Amino acid sequence: MKTRLLQAAALVTTMAMVPVATGAMAAVDTATYRAMDQFLDVYNRVKADYVDKVTDEQLIKGAIDGMLSSLDPHSSYVDASDFDNMRIATEGNYGGLGLTVSMEDGAVKVIAPQEDTPAGRAGIKSGDYITHIDGKLIYGGKLDEATAQMRGKPGTKVMLTLVRPGRDKPIDVTLVREVIVQRPVKWEVKGDVGYININTFSEQTGADTRAAIVAIDKALGKKPLGYVVDLRENGGGLLTQAIAVSDAFLDHGEIVSQRGREKGDIERYFAKPGDDAKGLPIVVLTDSGTASASEIVAGALQDHHRGLVMGERTFGKGSVQTLLQVGPRTALRLTTARYFTPSGKSVQEGGIEPDIRVPQLSDPDYKTRPVFREADLRRHLINEIKSPDNKVLEEDVKDDPRFTATPETLKKQGIEDFQLWYALKTVARLGGPSQVAAVTQSMAAKKKP
Repeated sequence: MKTRLLQAAALVTTMAMVPVATGAMAAVDTATYRAMDQFLDVYNRVKADYVDKVTDEQLIKGAIDGMLSSLDPHSSYVDASDFDNMRIATEGNYGGLGLTVSMEDGAVKVIAPQEDTPAGRAGIKSGDYITHIDGKLIYGGKLDEATAQMRGKPGTKVMLTLVRPGRDKPIDVTLVREVIVQRPVKWEVKGDVGYININTFSEQTGADTRAAIVAIDKALGKKPLGYVVDLRENGGGLLTQAIAVSDAFLDHGEIVSQRGREKGDIERYFAKPGDDAKGLPIVVLTDSGTASASEIVAGALQDHHRGLVMGERTFGKGSVQTLLQVGPRTALRLTTARYFTPSGKSVQEGGIEPDIRVPQLSDPDYKTRPVFREADLRRHLINEIKSPDNKVLEEDVKDDPRFTATPETLKKQGIEDFQLWYALKTVARLGGPSQVAAVTQSMAAKKKP
């Protein structure tokens, strides 16, 4: 169970621990001293008169949390427990359900279920709210407490009560905890098409992506027709790994730039010579759960015309968080920069628009289930560079005849994941009708990999 270190759509996080330099603190003026006096007055009154006894530690941590939460949804205080969660999220395995969750107005909200986990197989979806664990109300509690209850010994059961926007009644699901293995990259061969599913950006994602390309070549005994790179429901992770994955498919050019507060505070990252995919066609699958580091990859491949982005508009998190160390096992997770795609576009709020919009027709709820993105979060950063609004010019009220199938019709054809099937078929057409048939047969033989 990943906690708020991988919340709300995720992170582009720089992992270097940067000490806070007290010598660089801004000069404190008279107004600031008055404000600090007011804070200390409130602090002392709470300490003296609150109905229950409270410790200095409680009040100080609460003040820090409140200060950081007033900035944006992704800045936070990292305590010892959060350090452990971060280590699990980027390195280790754990006993649990395979969910990425966040806290929103006192409720535990599902950011994304991980594939091939109890949560993923149970049909839990992004945007679901967990209200009860084993019949006990968790609303208004702490996120760490909720995640601790969902984790546990593999083989044990836990019941979750979910509220899904668009559904009239709560949904009860009973799951069996498993060892959740961190496998950031999975690959398969569908006909002569290589399928690479990247579900998170942890320490080995770049290397695992390159290994997947090699493994697909070996499995086919030749080069594939092309690749489908699946970034759906990928909430992000490490900036370094987003750069490494982009570099695996690019031969040259800028991948991403990050820009801080000052005008000249710009850092650019470039691809190294050598395209592991040898220039073969790429389709990048995205949806509203594609966030942060995933958007860096999608934006880089799209701007360089290296990949065709297909699916739904992405989450729209275009900020970088840096860990600033303030103690042996504590830090500030602070938003320090915005990132921009090679063309100079900020995805903050707006996200990455797909080249071809493909709805998830195999999902019975896709028309009625509300979609949440960065722009829906309170205190989200504003996109200072707005792109021209061409929606009115591009609007087409006619239904696309390619996307009229119903979930029931698709299920009879053995298609459990329409977006993936459509992406694979797009690449397979390069090999002719026989390859399209091979992809369709592989999808019918097995549900979403």
